[in-house]
Amino acid sequence: MATALCRGFVQSGMTSAAHVCASDPYAVSREAFTARCGCDCVAGNQDVVSKSEILFLAVKPHQVVEVCREMKSSLEGRSLLVVSIAAGVTLSQLASALPEGTPIVRVMPNTPCLVGAGAMAMACGETVSQEQVRLLTELLSSVGLVVSVPEKQMDAVTGLSGSGPAYVFQMIEALSDGGVRVGLSRELSTKLAAQTLLGAAQMVLETGEHPGALKDAVTSPGGTTIAGLHALEQSGLRAALMNAVVAATKRSEELGKSSV
Repeated sequence: MATALCRGFVQSGMTSAAHVCASDPYAVSREAFTARCGCDCVAGNQDVVSKSEILFLAVKPHQVVEVCREMKSSLEGRSLLVVSIAAGVTLSQLASALPEGTPIVRVMPNTPCLVGAGAMAMACGETVSQEQVRLLTELLSSVGLVVSVPEKQMDAVTGLSGSGPAYVFQMIEALSDGGVRVGLSRELSTKLAAQTLLGAAQMVLETGEHPGALKDAVTSPGGTTIAGLHALEQSGLRAALMNAVVAATKRSEELGKSSV
C-alpha cells in the first residue's frame, strides 16, 4: 500500500520522488521500494521523521503502537501530521503512543491509488488543523476519491473499499473463466471482463443512477441478461459479497483490539 500511494503521488505530479523518503528495516524491501518509486528508502524511522511534514504510517496494525513509541521523542514539540493507514488502529490508540497534541489522521486507502483510481476515507483527530486537512485532502485526491467519515465508520470502510479491490479482482478472474468456458481466449476474456467492470462502475459514478436502475435498463424481458442474473441469484452472489464486507469489517475491528 505504501508503494501504491507513493507511486500514485509521484505519477500524479502532486510531488516528486526527491520529496519523498521512506524507511524499512529490511534491505531487500528498501531496494524494491526505491526501484519502484525512485525515492530514498532508509533503515531508520528517525531519518524520515526529521525531514517530513506529513508522515504516513504504513505498517501492519500490530506494529503501529511500537513504531509510534519509537518515534515519540523525535516528534516532541513538532506539529508534524501523522497519517495512519493501518486497519483497525484507532485515533485514541495512536494518541496514547505519541506526544500529546500530535495531529493524527486515520486514512483507509486501497491499491487502485497506484493508477489514480483509489477510494479513500479519512477520520481526523481533534488537533488536526484545517490547513493540514486541506493539504492531506489535496494530496490524497491526486490518487483517487477522498471522503471524510466519523471514525466509528472506518472499520466498515476497510471492509468495503479497503478490501474491495480483491473482491473485484476475483470477480474479473471468474468472469474471465466464464469467457474461456464458452470459447474465448484467456487474454480476450480478461480484457473484456476488466473493461466491463470499469465501464459499469464509471456509469454508476457519472450518471448518479441507482445501480438497480442501470441493471434494469440492460435487462430485457426473456433476454440473455435476465438469464444470467437468475443464475447469479441462484448462486448467492449478493449474499456472498455482503458477507465478504461484513467479514472484513469484523476482522478490522479485531485487528484494532489486538494492536493495543
